[in-house]
Amino acid sequence: MPSNISSAIVFIVNAVTSLYLLVLLLRFWLPWLQADFRNPLAQGILRFTSPVVIPVRRIVPSFGRLDTATVLVAFIIQYLTVLLLLVIVGHSAGIVPIAVTAIVKLVVLSINLFVYAIIIRIILSWVAQGTYNPATAIIATLTEPVLRPFRRIIPPLGGFDISPIFAIILLLAATIVVNGFKPLSI
Repeated sequence: MPSNISSAIVFIVNAVTSLYLLVLLLRFWLPWLQADFRNPLAQGILRFTSPVVIPVRRIVPSFGRLDTATVLVAFIIQYLTVLLLLVIVGHSAGIVPIAVTAIVKLVVLSINLFVYAIIIRIILSWVAQGTYNPATAIIATLTEPVLRPFRRIIPPLGGFDISPIFAIILLLAATIVVNGFKPLSI
């Protein structure tokens, strides 16, 4: 297969699985961040991910607020994605490097989820300041625990809250550090 076609297929597989994994990671993080599950968006996330999580939950119990079934499903999907990408590009690897790569990619995707949420919150503060809808509530739930420590340290400058900039810098630095542990370059 020509390299440009395999690169396009790798991109499509990565994009589709990353989008679904982002929704699964939202399902994982929302209980930890004490989200309101009466929110229609949170209910939609639960409905969208339940067909794959509920059967696993019957076998793998949760530990407190740690939704082990969701983590296991996300890991399996990421593992299979890395395996599929290796097949597409014509490489091979052992079980452990694939597993470590899958874990690293999930951690990086989680960090990116918070970065995306902060960026969306910044844009919403410019466009729809003071309005409420289910999406802004979820975004606030995701970003507030991350931004709160920065707001304590960095005061607003002339009425502008610049703490999200420093939060994004720190999160992207964490992404660089975590990506250093990835044994496969997929």
